[in-house]
Amino acid sequence: MSEQKEFDYQRIAKAIDFIRENFKMQPNLDEIAEKVNLSPAHFQKMFSDWAGTSPKKFLQFISLEHAKNLLKNDKATLFDVTLSTGLSSTSRLHDLFVKMEGMTPAEYKNGGKNLKINYSFFESPFGKMIAASTHKGICYMAFEEENDKALGDLYVKFPNASFFECKDDFQDNALSIFNKDWSQLNTIKLHLKGTDFQLKVWESLFTIPMGKLSTYGNLAEKIGNPKASRAVGTAIGSNPVAFLIPCHRVIQSSGKIGGYMWGSERKELMIGWESSHIYPDSI
Repeated sequence: MSEQKEFDYQRIAKAIDFIRENFKMQPNLDEIAEKVNLSPAHFQKMFSDWAGTSPKKFLQFISLEHAKNLLKNDKATLFDVTLSTGLSSTSRLHDLFVKMEGMTPAEYKNGGKNLKINYSFFESPFGKMIAASTHKGICYMAFEEENDKALGDLYVKFPNASFFECKDDFQDNALSIFNKDWSQLNTIKLHLKGTDFQLKVWESLFTIPMGKLSTYGNLAEKIGNPKASRAVGTAIGSNPVAFLIPCHRVIQSSGKIGGYMWGSERKELMIGWESSHIYPDSI
């Protein structure tokens, strides 16, 4: 990410933080723009470019009441479909199905020995990312502005693998999730390293429709472990594939947004961005 883009992102993050802390006051465009030292018109354009929606709509999307409404609309039947995706069928979206395969016990135990991993860096609507894939599918995606840091984190995940800076079809297909025409998406394949419990939790995250939210407790019930909310939270915190495995759609039972491995501001931006595509005409 260029210095200017990084500076712009920091301003958007500051604006999101202000909205989060003051949503009950329903601040207007002028008040939010003033907090980031921009004219209302300039701020409106910059925010819309980053979030895909206006500050006014975004304020609604991340408010506590909106989060509660999303939770009320959560349908348990969605969890019956093991491989269903986070994108619900609507007039604007088609189902996206993700094929998820856990690594073999040997691959898991030896830290990726004999695995060849391709990786590449790219810009997303929410900041710079790294994507990595094996011969079976995407194994890692994360937000990170510094290439060296991103690559170092990937090495830690697979200390014995061989790495090649190369974009492949698995990555291209996965990154298309950031496009607005989701009807053109093909099946996205994942090749994940995790325990049986982690894989089960990550798989359950795909059943939360885009534009809706769930809670740790709700997910624990859906996977048959109603008392495992804390363990579910730990598994979610170990999610190796940012955005594609939608851990950002899980919030606290109180309706508060809660934490996120890659920053709570980014989490709120994602929720608003997704909501703006599901409910583009809402006010």
